[in-house]
Amino acid sequence: MDFTNVVRTRRSIRSYSREEVPDNLLQKILDAARVAPSANNRQPWRYIVVRETKTIYKIAQLAANQIFIAEAPIVVVLCGRKYVNQYSWFGECMYLLEAAISMDHLVLAARNEGLGTCWVGAFDKWGIEELLDIPPDFPPVMLTPLGYPKDKIAFSEVIDRKPINEICYSEKFGNRS
Repeated sequence: MDFTNVVRTRRSIRSYSREEVPDNLLQKILDAARVAPSANNRQPWRYIVVRETKTIYKIAQLAANQIFIAEAPIVVVLCGRKYVNQYSWFGECMYLLEAAISMDHLVLAARNEGLGTCWVGAFDKWGIEELLDIPPDFPPVMLTPLGYPKDKIAFSEVIDRKPINEICYSEKFGNRS
């Protein structure tokens, strides 16, 4: 698929079919996340792929009862390792940016393969850590259901975004020339 089309039609999917995701597609998507850039090549992310239905349902409950998550055949939980980046003002928060870049690679790769995702940041961190035996040095950062959308027209083009002239300036902040 054309990359521009992938980006313009990536949507937050909140209704999934129970159709299984083939292992080769899952591996392709995870590989796209794996090759994401990171400062000093730290690669501070780790992914947990959850397929067990009961565990997925518990994750949905721990994610502010967003039960649509439990419809998906897979939930991917992104964990990140804190480290201090002495070269950036982000300091110990740099891992969050890098983890997000990796997750975005995953999300866009999934869209390219006709699979849906939904960035989920509302969850009980401690509950997810306990449920999935996540060590304290790799806290969960984000999670996403992963599966085929129930609605076959789910990937419509995004239209509710601000125009470029509201988000982009020339040379200095606020300069619209």
